[in-house]
Amino acid sequence: MHPNLLILAGTTEATAFARHAAELGLEGTVSFAGRVARPLRQPLPQRVGGFGGAEGLAAYLKEHQITHLIDATHPFAEQMSRNAVVAAERAGVPLVALTRPPWTPEAGDDWVRVPDIAGAVAALDRPAARVMLAVGRMHLAEFAPNPQHFYLLRLVDPPEVPPPFPDHHVVVDRGPFEAEADRALMEAQGIELVVSKNAGGTGAYAKIAAARSLGLPVVMIDRPALPARREVHDIEEALAWVHAGTDLGV
Repeated sequence: MHPNLLILAGTTEATAFARHAAELGLEGTVSFAGRVARPLRQPLPQRVGGFGGAEGLAAYLKEHQITHLIDATHPFAEQMSRNAVVAAERAGVPLVALTRPPWTPEAGDDWVRVPDIAGAVAALDRPAARVMLAVGRMHLAEFAPNPQHFYLLRLVDPPEVPPPFPDHHVVVDRGPFEAEADRALMEAQGIELVVSKNAGGTGAYAKIAAARSLGLPVVMIDRPALPARREVHDIEEALAWVHAGTDLGV
């Protein structure tokens, strides 16, 4: 059976996988949730928007005769990843998650690990500080209970509504970032504390390396727990999985 892929995107890995798949002559669609105003152009046809939960995704897989489902969403896109597991099972379509290994602390790191966004909010219930808040625009409102801090916000798109902080500065930029540039940004803004999701990978690691070099503490938000699923950590593994399934008639 000739592969027909559905790639749930939103990461640099998703774009790189789609490019390699296209170069190999594989067919498929790259799907974005629509949370970024200007998604990067893809080498395969793309769609934007939700599916209508797990049931909607299962129906899409059947209707479009998808043979392989690749979940290459952000490690914190919890609901989409949960829906993918359920939909793949219902539609009888094999699923693999192309995901980045989580970061682990190194010598010189000063991490305070918290289980979720609420834990990070609680960790900021402290005297005023200058905080680099690297959690994405979807979660900014959850940090409003701690208005005493200055917040440095780096966002892919300009905010549609003003952030809920009396004292803040917005930088509109898209990764990958460099550690030296992030160190310079933190120094220029007088940052004393970094709040970050444990996204993994290299594109967003610069702020972690910069914080280490400056001796700054990092409130590190752990990844959400997800249902059991097959996971791979590089593009070659994911492509091998597609070809193995094709050879087996999956």
